Amino acid sequence: MIQAFNGFEINPIHQGDAWKLCDFMIVNADRFKRYFPNTLKENLNPTLSQLFVETKLRQFSNKEVFLFTLKHTETRKLAAIVYIKELDWSIKRGEFAYCIDYNFKGNGLIAKAIEALSKHAFTTLKLQTLQIIVHKDNLPSINVGLNNGFTWQKTLLKEFTPNGEQPLDMELYELYK
Repeated sequence: MIQAFNGFEINPIHQGDAWKLCDFMIVNADRFKRYFPNTLKENLNPTLSQLFVETKLRQFSNKEVFLFTLKHTETRKLAAIVYIKELDWSIKRGEFAYCIDYNFKGNGLIAKAIEALSKHAFTTLKLQTLQIIVHKDNLPSINVGLNNGFTWQKTLLKEFTPNGEQPLDMELYELYK
């Protein structure tokens, strides 16, 4: 376990998470389809979720992508997932990406998770720079960054293209060790 807070705990993804992950993605599909289309596509049924988890475990072990779960300690319900991805070990940089179940949004859980995982990334993973890339209209996500000391760096022009849409400009926020 990375950390526990407010009745929730952060853990690295593990083999037993496939069913919970599938349920989490399906229940929140409308919310996740724009910014997490690949994660959603790879978790549309339990078999796909099992393959997804196996891939993420391998990537975790190889230090390519780190995927963490945020679960309610008592019920074990999956509330959110947090990636540390786009790792560049030559400059010790990684990017956060996160999504939360609609039942848990607005409670500050992602902000707490990013706080804990930032410390973990700096001390355990030895990263020097953490990034959050977010659309300017996603104020809750911007606030997660700002409340954790991330600072706006620049607008990334046409950085992300949601399925069936025009490319979107995204905002880059960074936190340094």
